[in-house]
Amino acid sequence: MAAPYRNQYHHSLAHPDAYSDDDDDLELENLDPVTALTPDPNRRSHDWGRRLPLRTLKRFAAARRRPREEDEERLVGDGGEREGADETEEGAHKRERSDADAPLLADDEAGAERDSLTAAGKSSRRKGLLSRLLALGRSRGGAISLPESSRADGGGDQDDDDDLSSSTRTLSVGRLAPSSSSLPPTKYPANAISNAKYSPASFLPRTLWNEFKFFFNLYFLLVALSQVIPALRIGYLSTYVAPLAFVLCVTLGKEAYDDIQRRRRDGEANGELYRVLKFEEHRAEDAEWLGRNGGGRKKKMAKGKKGKRRQASQEEDENDRLADMEREEQDTEDVETPTASFVEVTKPSKDLKVGDVVVLGKDQRVPADVVILKSFSTEIEKLPAYDPAPLPAKSTVPQAGEGSLLEIEGQADPPDSELQTEAANALPLSDKTTTPDPSAGGEAFIRTDQLDGETDWKLRLATPLAQTLPSSEYPRLRLTAGKPDRRVNDFVGNVELLTRPHWSGEHTEGIEHSLPLTIDNTAWANTVLASSTTVYAVVVYTGPQTRAALGTSASRSKTGLLELEINSLTKVLCFLTAALSAALVVGHHIYTADFTDAHPGNARPWYLNALRFLILFSTIVPISLRVNLDMGKSVYAYFIHRDQGIPGTVVRTSTIPEELGRIEYLLSDKTGTLTRNEMEMKKCHVGTVGYGGEAMEEVRGFVQAAFDGFGGNGREGRLWTPSAGLDDSTQTASGTRTRREIATRVRDMVLALGVCHSVTPTTEEDPDTGEVSTSYQASSPDEIAIVQWTAAVGLQVSHRDRRSITLTSTSTGQVVVRVEILNIFPFTSESKRMGIIARFCKYADRTKTSEGEDEIVFFQKGADTVMSSIVVANDWLDEETGNMAREGLRTLVVGRKNLTQETYDAFKQAYSEASLSMTGRDAAMARVVKSHLEQDLDLLGITGVEDKLQPNVKASLELLRNAGIKIWMLTGDKVETARCVAISSKLVSRGQTIHTIAGLKRKEFALDALGPLQSRHGRTSALLIDGQSLALYLSHHKEDFISTAVRLPAVIACRCSPTQKADLALLIRAWTRKRVACIGDGGNDVSMIQAADVGLGIVGKEGRQASLAADFSLTQFAHITKLLVWHGRNSYKRSAKLALFVMHRGLIAAVAQAVFSVMFGGEPIALYRDWLLVGYATCYTMAPVFSLVLDRDVDEHLAILYPELYRELTNAPASPLSWRAFFIWTAISLYQGIVLQLGAA
Repeated sequence: MAAPYRNQYHHSLAHPDAYSDDDDDLELENLDPVTALTPDPNRRSHDWGRRLPLRTLKRFAAARRRPREEDEERLVGDGGEREGADETEEGAHKRERSDADAPLLADDEAGAERDSLTAAGKSSRRKGLLSRLLALGRSRGGAISLPESSRADGGGDQDDDDDLSSSTRTLSVGRLAPSSSSLPPTKYPANAISNAKYSPASFLPRTLWNEFKFFFNLYFLLVALSQVIPALRIGYLSTYVAPLAFVLCVTLGKEAYDDIQRRRRDGEANGELYRVLKFEEHRAEDAEWLGRNGGGRKKKMAKGKKGKRRQASQEEDENDRLADMEREEQDTEDVETPTASFVEVTKPSKDLKVGDVVVLGKDQRVPADVVILKSFSTEIEKLPAYDPAPLPAKSTVPQAGEGSLLEIEGQADPPDSELQTEAANALPLSDKTTTPDPSAGGEAFIRTDQLDGETDWKLRLATPLAQTLPSSEYPRLRLTAGKPDRRVNDFVGNVELLTRPHWSGEHTEGIEHSLPLTIDNTAWANTVLASSTTVYAVVVYTGPQTRAALGTSASRSKTGLLELEINSLTKVLCFLTAALSAALVVGHHIYTADFTDAHPGNARPWYLNALRFLILFSTIVPISLRVNLDMGKSVYAYFIHRDQGIPGTVVRTSTIPEELGRIEYLLSDKTGTLTRNEMEMKKCHVGTVGYGGEAMEEVRGFVQAAFDGFGGNGREGRLWTPSAGLDDSTQTASGTRTRREIATRVRDMVLALGVCHSVTPTTEEDPDTGEVSTSYQASSPDEIAIVQWTAAVGLQVSHRDRRSITLTSTSTGQVVVRVEILNIFPFTSESKRMGIIARFCKYADRTKTSEGEDEIVFFQKGADTVMSSIVVANDWLDEETGNMAREGLRTLVVGRKNLTQETYDAFKQAYSEASLSMTGRDAAMARVVKSHLEQDLDLLGITGVEDKLQPNVKASLELLRNAGIKIWMLTGDKVETARCVAISSKLVSRGQTIHTIAGLKRKEFALDALGPLQSRHGRTSALLIDGQSLALYLSHHKEDFISTAVRLPAVIACRCSPTQKADLALLIRAWTRKRVACIGDGGNDVSMIQAADVGLGIVGKEGRQASLAADFSLTQFAHITKLLVWHGRNSYKRSAKLALFVMHRGLIAAVAQAVFSVMFGGEPIALYRDWLLVGYATCYTMAPVFSLVLDRDVDEHLAILYPELYRELTNAPASPLSWRAFFIWTAISLYQGIVLQLGAA
């Protein structure tokens, strides 16, 4: 075939008028599939390519020869704007070619026979080929003119993308050349991390602005600049510029050093190398389209009579030839070639782009927000085997990667590396893998401690659509994701598998399969791959659009109360400076009035004298005050960090250590803060009887009797199923009917707890002893405690992956229960419950189970507040949950519902449709679950989990209460649980009454409920309020509530949301103007901690998120006593004395200057000149400053023994930096300055 066909198919498509008649003058014998596929021994193996059957070529020619009225649409692609005359030329050109095409496409007997064989699929196959040509032409940047029907079949992708909401992004996996993508080009930010605060150009302006926006520095800048004016010059310019320059240089140097360190860390992260799969379009077509056929036998048919005679001579055997072609096409049309070839390259993190496929290994940081495509073991890739599609016996078509589908005359051989890479890395999909199995996905664990502070491993799953797909087919995947979002626990997206290019034209372009993407398929930037797996992941968000970057907001700049007080005192000093200057100017004017009248020309203007006095008295506002205070803060932070009595304490905000000595309200979380967050299953109740303590032995006996007869060699290797449990003779052999019912209830309860959870068992082998230990990974300590309890009573979770859970009998060691996980509904703070749909396996070997024998059960557990409306009506749930809560136990309600296959299929269809929605997905899925599953569940029982108090919590709370600190406990537990913990922890003192407000729904009764607390006796009571009532007060009676609550010694708020915790902290701060500290250990406490004046975070079982967000990080609650009553008290007293001393030092010099000026008739003459004044403010008085930073008025044990000493700091008249203390120091300064100057005179 002529070269223009190659250009049309593979490169920018020219307009049809570029073709000549020669393009269709084909010699039929040269297109014979038998002779064309005969290999030449001199050719390389990968050149024995597959050829295009003639029938497909004829369909394409027929499509080009269609009448003009069917082809008057605009050209598609880059040439799509050509209309009018171009279309006329195209139609004329087609008519000119019709004669030359007649021998090839003649409607003779052979053609009729062929048409009769293919009439059913002719139209669809033609459309399929034309749609492929359109897509490839569009990818090459060219244009093909096609009928409207063909474009409707194959060109709809772009329109679909245009209809997508602007809040979503669609990307192609693998990032092939932009021209090869049907998606519109979109510019995404670079994946560069930049935590630098300044740029080289903005460093100096921004730092100077940050410094001179403070009154101190601006004041001294104006004083220094005044020395440039000769009339105002007091001494050397350097004596005024040097102190200011020193302060600025220290600040600028610190900022520059910190920013350089940030840039260095950014450079290390941005330069970290990652393996990336680089895809290239498969170049098989470069050897296609009737190219080299073994011996260069292609010959163009000559024009004119000779060519026509040769065509006529071949018409007689065309019938046989076409029949052979039909059989050849049937043999080759199902053979697929890889979509793309790829090589593994290395890229730095900053060069990663959206759509890149990165390869991650164990302990490697995730460089961007990614969606996991595939996960497999680092030793053996655990993927389904992909066998090439079976080929007919007579077919000579090689396997994928060995050759090309088409050949082109004159085209150079493709590089060996590309074909070898594709042959090594890609296998064609078999028919069995056409429909993805949602359960066939890989698992991987990630650590998110650097993202959200949680230390537990999180399970992540590869999307099944990509897990079962060869890597060479990744460019067929198209992802749709939501807009960049800062929520790390939420993600909505879809993944689509586009149809595969198929040269027989059987399939039209479109979407083959589509599956939803959730948070379980993602790994965010700065997380770490924890499991020993290799992960292929596609980059979705980069740089500033990642979750980590969006969640890193600038922390609130906290200004301590000490600095606000010093700022107020500074204003008084400035007023004193102005008053003293004015008095001296007036005195000077009176003293020199006679001289001024006699010599008016020699008198200095009064305003110049006023300015000179202001400069002389500038020492009243000390320039070294800020430097001295910052030095003191650093020393205080060092003392806290080095204190062996509170090990592990970290000062994250060194600007507010004095605030620790001013706390009047402490808001504390309960779980993990007052308690250890070490859960232990203490009780369970199954409706008629409860078990706890030694009675758990009876539970163990029931479990052993129920499950020990299953698994292994017993009962023909059958596993336990609900139906098998009904026929279990071991339960009916002995005992009364009531006891049998109790045993059944206990068995069902333990089984539900062993299946309905998010716990994953992990095993580790000790390299020294070889012992294998099992540990559990879960996001909640409650979950681990329950699973450990099920193992203790005889049913252990021995294995779990995304598809199944295996339970083993601890007495026999045999697998007794195996369930297939069909759906999981994870726990959220909004739903307060989790559920799982499980299919029980009858045999350990799934091949023994026939269709319809498996049993499907829906298990669910959650808080009693939500489960009470889901389970069937009963008369014991509320009573028993209340009893457990009064014992301080955390309760969960467990339910079950048996499902038929028809019920599950209906749910599955509705749930799948809801899961594909890009807007309102969570709400839609919740509605489906509620309508299909969460109705009339059988109530199995209640669990009671104990969370023990942390060490020394009782003594710590009592000490803080004696120190005058009002303590509020904010928790999400039940009212009864909160009351029990408040009493056991001594938060509520003995004999103190607890006023409870719970279940308040009408605002009319809200004020009446607060009435008892507003009396004199009520002010000594403690308030217990639930979240519902609290929400009502915050909405309608905020001032009445807070004005009453802040006067109470203790407040307990239960069923409290994270938002309510933060609102309470802000409300107390705004109403009382007192210092508020908040302490917590979990991610739900972060908002409260950030809203406080002082945030305290505990490194707990739930992670380090609260610790990272806090100003001070602790390891246990008891350390707060020493931090406040010792370090906080010392820090505040030292800084207060230091500030007063520095002001006192400046006032003495100013008073001496004033006395000196008075002695000379009010003349503005400097007493201390040049460097003498600089030395006085620095080295001459350095020793007192350091002594004050290290000062202590009492020993540590006395400060803790008498916490009432801390109460004095919050008492305004007795405060070290009160107005009373300030004026006492001012009077002392006046006295000493006058005495010193007069004595010296």
